[in-house]
Amino acid sequence: MNIRSFLPWGSAAGRKPLPEKKAASGFLSLAAQGQASWTGRSYAALSREGFMKNPVAHRCVRLVAEAAACVPWLVYEGDRERAEHPAAGLIRQPNGRMSGPDFFETLYGHLLLSGNAYIEPLAVGGALRELHLLRPDRISVIEGPDGWPEAYEYRAGGSVRRFAAETDGPGLLHLKLFHPLDDHLGFPPLAAAQVALDLSNAAATWNKALLDNSARPSGALVYQPKEGGNLSPDQYERLRQELDQGYSGPMRAGRPLLLEGGLDWKAMGLSPKDMDFVEARNGAARDIALAFGVPPMLLGIPGDNTYANYQEANRAFYRLTVLPMLTRTAASLSAWLASAYGDALRLEPDLDKVAGLSAERGELWARVGSASFLTDEEKREAVGY
Repeated sequence: MNIRSFLPWGSAAGRKPLPEKKAASGFLSLAAQGQASWTGRSYAALSREGFMKNPVAHRCVRLVAEAAACVPWLVYEGDRERAEHPAAGLIRQPNGRMSGPDFFETLYGHLLLSGNAYIEPLAVGGALRELHLLRPDRISVIEGPDGWPEAYEYRAGGSVRRFAAETDGPGLLHLKLFHPLDDHLGFPPLAAAQVALDLSNAAATWNKALLDNSARPSGALVYQPKEGGNLSPDQYERLRQELDQGYSGPMRAGRPLLLEGGLDWKAMGLSPKDMDFVEARNGAARDIALAFGVPPMLLGIPGDNTYANYQEANRAFYRLTVLPMLTRTAASLSAWLASAYGDALRLEPDLDKVAGLSAERGELWARVGSASFLTDEEKREAVGY
């Protein structure tokens, strides 16, 4: 148990001598409540406290990013599908270090943790050859006189690169989520669950500290001698050392406390049952999942299971979370790549390859196949061919 958490003891050198006169019949040492500390909303803070520290936020980001990244892309020129188009090869292998799923998983991760994602094109001989992702926290937007972005600055180490916002060919592509109060940057979903994130992390830290501190709540030592007075400096230091060395840590859990000389232990604080940390953590986990659009059932979080079964929850996840992200990404990439390959270029996700939507796609095929008033060409067009 860290005695300094509830006893005002510092180092012997820095402590003022105790007064000689009798000011009271005893002394009481207790802890005061501190102010709440909240995680920042920067990309680094949300990544560190959320993705890298909180298992619920980590799983939500991985679930959305991996599910969306595994959906293959189809390239169209007008109404014709072009499997051998150069853009199709670029999407399958954006650069020498990343495959298509790796690239899009990182892109969606940037969007979920920052609200922004940046794609840098690499052209060789006037032809687009590679696509690279830039970390959002290294990008700053340079406003022009009219208030619109004039350029983007990328800082990595000691180097600074500048990208013009308006170019003749494909320039730096900025993908962003809706932000109601910022004209240039997006709003990350995890920032909306900032309070729930801090509550979940604080609950885990509290439970760990409870085990480290002999699984006992904080308390106070009350010194009430019969004739009044205070502890001498030697008694004060001896008591501090005995508590630190003899009753701290999980290996000393349950050890009885030996009190003498008018000392009395007064337990303080609420028990884990009273504070109901389990339900508080589950509620915080549900709020984090809600911000990302992930049904709690998919994360194994008890309570609020509004879906009849796991399959229905999985379908809702793809329909309400994954598909909107794919649609907005496809629209942005299509308009961006059209400047390099022509206005007729169009990217679309191949929904027939999405396992979570197989039931819905099967129903669509059955309805279209049974429609006798449609020609074969119209049926093919209705299902995306």
